[in-house]
Amino acid sequence: MKLPEVFIQEAHQTMGNELFERYIASFEEDIPVSIRMNPKKCHANGMKWKVDDEKGVTAVPWCQNGYYLSSRPNFTFDPLFHAGLYYVQEASSMFLDHVIRQLFRMSDGQDTKGEGRTVTDVLDLCAAPGGKSTLLRSALPDSCLLVSNEPIRNRAQILAENIQKWGYANHVVTNNYPKDYRKAGLLFDIILCDVPCSGEGMFRKDEATIGEWSLQNVEKCWQLQREIVADAWCCLRDGGFLIYSTCTFNTKENEENVRWMMEELGAEVISVPIEKEWNITGSLLAGFNEPVYRFIPGSTRGEGLFMCVVRKAVDKRGEGIGSVNGKQWNHDSHAQASLLLSSKKAKQVLNVLSDGQYPVPTMKGRIAIPAHAEAIYTDLDRTKYPTEELTYAQAISYLRHEAIVLEPDVPHGFVLVTFMGVPLGFVKNIGNRANNHYPDQWKIKTTHIPQEYETIFRYT
Repeated sequence: MKLPEVFIQEAHQTMGNELFERYIASFEEDIPVSIRMNPKKCHANGMKWKVDDEKGVTAVPWCQNGYYLSSRPNFTFDPLFHAGLYYVQEASSMFLDHVIRQLFRMSDGQDTKGEGRTVTDVLDLCAAPGGKSTLLRSALPDSCLLVSNEPIRNRAQILAENIQKWGYANHVVTNNYPKDYRKAGLLFDIILCDVPCSGEGMFRKDEATIGEWSLQNVEKCWQLQREIVADAWCCLRDGGFLIYSTCTFNTKENEENVRWMMEELGAEVISVPIEKEWNITGSLLAGFNEPVYRFIPGSTRGEGLFMCVVRKAVDKRGEGIGSVNGKQWNHDSHAQASLLLSSKKAKQVLNVLSDGQYPVPTMKGRIAIPAHAEAIYTDLDRTKYPTEELTYAQAISYLRHEAIVLEPDVPHGFVLVTFMGVPLGFVKNIGNRANNHYPDQWKIKTTHIPQEYETIFRYT
């Protein structure tokens, strides 16, 4: 793998000899494979799923539900992956879990300053494909509303799919540019800006990013990043937190942008306690000593990540957290989503792909066809539909959107099909076959089908 000479010079100068030599040596090492479990699905229906620690699985230390695997399974053919039991996520990105849990007293949702201001709504502004959004949804209290946004249409569809598979209530998905949120006049207590970047931290994982890198792209990125942050800042409530992250190494897109936030926006950088053995690197910009968090391959077990938390000053007008356009949230999650979308400006500006409501059937004549989202919803009422357990071969056929045949005693009509007790979706059983209602656009397309199922999980 050949790195651009200009990048080598820049990275060497930024990191210094020791860090840079470790980084270069990391290209000869195996790239870590990591997953993050879905806590609500892992502990549903009296079963407690866990990774099989006899297969060399170890915990990601900065994420409660994160695990390193000893090898990379074929996730495509794991029905539990499609059912949203876990998400395949790079380990460094899971640091967000630690950050969020440090920012909140999870028992009452109050922020670390103890001002009694309850956080109720969170925005992930550049969210596709959904790794950090699904992490946020699991780490945040259920009473928090999470809005996940992606500007690029096809990426927004992927985001919506992954959010739906995760299966949580109180989670809205939109397809808008950051400036649209500024126009909509909505305010949030926390905003994650995982901004588009030059991708230097992904060189080991994705060789294509090497060919896309250039100094000109770095220049474009840091300017775009400031535009995104400026729009996000207008959507942040007084006293709210902005979490800024990239997957790149240079200081222009990282420390220099944080310094700009401090000087131009009046941002206060917030310190997050970390453990020494995590080997997280601080600031690499001379003269900039604010607390920032860098993950550099060779030093930390993961890919490149930069993260920093800043806080917006509290205006003396004391605008209350927990309100939008003067309306107070209540603690009904579906009512919260409705309220967010109810303002006139929001309706005019936002392109909502998923409204955070409980999935409802669509009517075809007099027949109510259940939504696939209901089948994989964490709040699904399992008594509502007859249930049929599938074999591994049947589960793969189902995920390939093929018709399957159920046992003769299975009731006719809509049936919830499961694998290892975990819901996969619906079929309509008509006796001689069961018509497949798995979303066609999600189906497994490859023709290779493994004969046996080797799970990385076990349950008790």
